[in-house]
Amino acid sequence: MTESHHPHGAENEVPDETEIEIGAARHMLPSGLIHDLRTPLNQIIGYSEMLVEQAQESGQNDFVPDLQKVRAAGRQLLALINNSFHPVRTPEESARITAPREEITPPQEQKSAAKKAGAGELSPGTAQGFLLVVDDVEANREVLSRRLERQGYGVAVAENGRQALEMLRADTFDLVLLDIMMPEMDGYEVLQRLKADDTHQHLPVIMISALHEMDSVVRCIEMGAEDYLCKPFDPTLLKARIGACLEKKRGRDRETRLFEQLQQNYKQLQELEKLRDDLTHMIIHDLRTPLTSVIAGMQTLDMVGDLNQDQQEMMRIAVNGGETLLAMINDLLDVEKLESGSMQLDYAEVSVAELLSASVGQVTQLAANSRLTLAPPQVSADLPPLRCDEGKLRRTLVNLLGNAIKFTPSGGVVTAIARHSQGEPFVTFEVSDTGEGIPPEAFVRIFEKFGQVESRQGGRRMSTGLGLTFCKLTVEAHGGHIEVESATGQGSTFRFTIPLSPPL
Repeated sequence: MTESHHPHGAENEVPDETEIEIGAARHMLPSGLIHDLRTPLNQIIGYSEMLVEQAQESGQNDFVPDLQKVRAAGRQLLALINNSFHPVRTPEESARITAPREEITPPQEQKSAAKKAGAGELSPGTAQGFLLVVDDVEANREVLSRRLERQGYGVAVAENGRQALEMLRADTFDLVLLDIMMPEMDGYEVLQRLKADDTHQHLPVIMISALHEMDSVVRCIEMGAEDYLCKPFDPTLLKARIGACLEKKRGRDRETRLFEQLQQNYKQLQELEKLRDDLTHMIIHDLRTPLTSVIAGMQTLDMVGDLNQDQQEMMRIAVNGGETLLAMINDLLDVEKLESGSMQLDYAEVSVAELLSASVGQVTQLAANSRLTLAPPQVSADLPPLRCDEGKLRRTLVNLLGNAIKFTPSGGVVTAIARHSQGEPFVTFEVSDTGEGIPPEAFVRIFEKFGQVESRQGGRRMSTGLGLTFCKLTVEAHGGHIEVESATGQGSTFRFTIPLSPPL
């Protein structure tokens, strides 16, 4: 190429398209013909732009003015076409653009294709991303791919829609630049197949076309395209649009990886919890048998010979400790069964007054030992009978009364109440004390297994163990609800309801 000399300077330069005055008259031409006219002009403009950049980078500035004239001439012709002719689509083209979207079931091999390792990550050796350019015109593919490579992207090309789908099944891409007007399988169908495939539905697609038609743009966006670009591409705009799409994809990929990691962690946690529960179940079963034998053996020592008073006291302490430990083991077993739903409730018609009286009687000695006042049970008149598991409910009441006695100082009062209002389908039980109270933020935690609440008096821990967990699960198994009202230093009231009839 030789340098051109223009004696008249700027007067002989080819004007840019912004300087062209076009007449008002516009002629009708088929959109396919306009596309064919624009395609070689887009190639001239694209190649000349790259040559200008290469000449500037290599220091061959003498060539730049002529190359700019070539580019300006191409833009002038492109502007004349755009402003002089109005595209008319064939009926087939109109139907393809405006027809409602139909779900296309991708081939079975597409559905079953496993997601390749590292999907969503940038391909090795590329600085910014791995892109697929799909265009049926070789020159178009070359111009665009060279432009993208100069911008730092890794690029692969496909000459038609079917080849593009095959390449997408075989490799992992970060973005697709998809031409609309292609023979056999146009860009609309390729886009539709991608968005119907679980593996590629989130892959960003930028549609490209030599025609700038608003209904085509809208159609592509509605079908799931990320963006739409018209030829010839402005290099700065092309880079900005691709960069924005890739940034959105990376953000979505990070969210996907985080979600998958959370799912994996949750699955591992479930497996660990099951392992812990299985181990607990095995241990408590193995503990119960020898512990029962120890308790029975200590209780029969009286038959061996007379025990003095100190020996009898030590024996009583040992038996009580063994029975407490056995009760804890039984609590563990029962809580496990209630949590898994494997425990069957033994329903029978029960007198509420007798149930409450028996429960209070079971802790009378415990209250006396703690020098507390255990008020007589209070039962509202005409209380209807209750269908429930008497043993489980009595144990619930005993647990609540035992906790009230345990955390109430000497001289305090513990009260048990059962009431029923006319028309209510349930009976309400309450256990109240005048003890230390529970801070409101601990109301939920105390019903959890091995939940502990820090006492503000003396800094000691109020261990609830499994007792309140058993109470909550038992009440809920009956179809009822349990709650607590309390304030630090003002005592506590545990309240639960049991339906008059078993839940269906």
